[in-house]
Amino acid sequence: MDEREVREERQRNRPETRRTGSRRRRNSRARRRRKLIRRILLFLVIIILVAAAGGFFIWKKYGPSKEKADLNKYYGLTQEEDLAVVINNRIAKSRTDGMPAGRIIDGQPYVEYSVVRDYINERFYWDPNENIMLYTLPNGNVSVTVGSSDYTSVTDRKSKNYVILKTEGRVAYIALPFVQEYTGMDFSVYENPNRVSITCGGQTVQTAVLKKDTEVRYQGGVKSPILTTVKKSDKVTVLEDEDDWKKIATSDGFIGYVKTGTLKKMTEETITQNFEEPEYTNRTVDYIINMAWHNVEHEDANNYVLQTIAQTKGLTTIAPTWFSIADVDGNLSSIADSDYVNYAHQSNLDVWVVLRDFHGGINSYDETYQVLSYTSKRERLANQVIGAALQAGVDGINLDFELISTECGEHYIQFVRELSVKCRQNGLVFSVDNYVPQPYNEHYNLKEQSVVADYVVIMAYDEHTEGSYEAGSVASYNYTKQGIEDALESVPKEKLVAGIPFYTRLWFETMKTEEELREQEGTDAAAYLYNVSSTALGMDEALQTVQNAGVQIEWNETAKQNYAQWDADGGTYKIWLEDAQSLEEKLKLIKAENLAGVAEWKLGAENTAIWDLILQYVN
Repeated sequence: MDEREVREERQRNRPETRRTGSRRRRNSRARRRRKLIRRILLFLVIIILVAAAGGFFIWKKYGPSKEKADLNKYYGLTQEEDLAVVINNRIAKSRTDGMPAGRIIDGQPYVEYSVVRDYINERFYWDPNENIMLYTLPNGNVSVTVGSSDYTSVTDRKSKNYVILKTEGRVAYIALPFVQEYTGMDFSVYENPNRVSITCGGQTVQTAVLKKDTEVRYQGGVKSPILTTVKKSDKVTVLEDEDDWKKIATSDGFIGYVKTGTLKKMTEETITQNFEEPEYTNRTVDYIINMAWHNVEHEDANNYVLQTIAQTKGLTTIAPTWFSIADVDGNLSSIADSDYVNYAHQSNLDVWVVLRDFHGGINSYDETYQVLSYTSKRERLANQVIGAALQAGVDGINLDFELISTECGEHYIQFVRELSVKCRQNGLVFSVDNYVPQPYNEHYNLKEQSVVADYVVIMAYDEHTEGSYEAGSVASYNYTKQGIEDALESVPKEKLVAGIPFYTRLWFETMKTEEELREQEGTDAAAYLYNVSSTALGMDEALQTVQNAGVQIEWNETAKQNYAQWDADGGTYKIWLEDAQSLEEKLKLIKAENLAGVAEWKLGAENTAIWDLILQYVN
């Protein structure tokens, strides 16, 4: 070791030098730790930021929205005085385009007429032609004119402290407290936005209670806008179950969705109201009805009544077609004959005169509408009907209006109500004829008929008519059976009379040419390959026609009728016979259902032996 190395060795071995080296090494390690910590912290910050960004994205996508729904848009309100109408947990809509369901006028809630009829009480009737509103009670009408606080209840003059009826053009709005007087219902009015919640009695609902304060959303899902908030322990009505969400209605008129888990105490409740419905008393007969329609087309035909009656057996009621609407002013055309009535009474028959809307000048849907849509014309017609009936001494009125359009439905049923009142007041039995129930004739309103009329008659025939595109039975078994069953859904059996046919149709078919098919393209007729025509025949004439053709009849088990067909005259004849066998199958149905009776169209078309058969089922 040289001298320099010795000095350096000594220097290293000095105490202060050793301390300086150790400090330097410690400082180096501390710097490395600080760098590591900074890196770790930076990494943690990055992780936190990434997690926060991801969490924000997840929350944004899946977290509950705090967006509030536009309630004016939700209820369809556009003007300050508009009133949303919620009826039995449904937001009601007016049938009149652009018109609100309700209005707040002078602080009073009003509901548009079509909403009242469709959702609350169909017995209210508005005549826009003569600006009068009616409500028919068992003994007469309640009538209100536009802009008045006064009204007439049958014959009594009464008054309210509010205007009962307001109009905007031909659209009527009825004060809700007035509607309530004739309806089993409660209502409450709320603000922000304007809305009324109406509850009618008689319905059964499912209710539940909230476990906690809960937001009601427009649709199921946490992203749907919020309609309102319901408080813990509030009761709501449960409308639909959608697994994790339930559609509910609040007591103050909101209909939306809450999570299923927020509900408890699911209960079924029946809503009752302290309201006594008016009683429409009926005038019924003390026998099972066996009524035959007598088609009297001119006065001279009345002279043959004795001969006509003599051919029957077991008949209880005869219904001559004497009355029809004469013109669009509501005047009556009548060929009634008091001698005819006297002869019938001497034979122990009741006479229910038929009132038709055709065979007297009114022979189109439009003409019938022109009469029934005016209150003064309905009243004129009803008064003349009652006057002529009393003068002739008949026992009842049989209403047979077959030209009623959908548009005319509410006017027709109002006429039924009004005529029922006059029959009730004058001791006349009131019956109404109808087609078998079908979707296209729902406006005939069998349910309301069954309340105000004494008897409802369904004409269980004309399954195939003169205008049909294909040949078929006039009244097959299943057609009759289904018609009775459907009618019984609206009419109690003790009021229902089933009409059966004494006639059949002889059909003639020819194959359509290619030219005819081309001409019919785009029409209903194009779906059928044959041209068809038919002729209505009485029972004896129909059987004789088959016998003259020299063919055998065969029992069709589906139609439960005897059937025959034969080729002649360049085409094919087909016939489904109405005879003792087919009618017995229909009579079995009537007896099995314990109906009020049977009616036959038409007197004179029957085989006289058929009365003995009818007597076996209708005593």
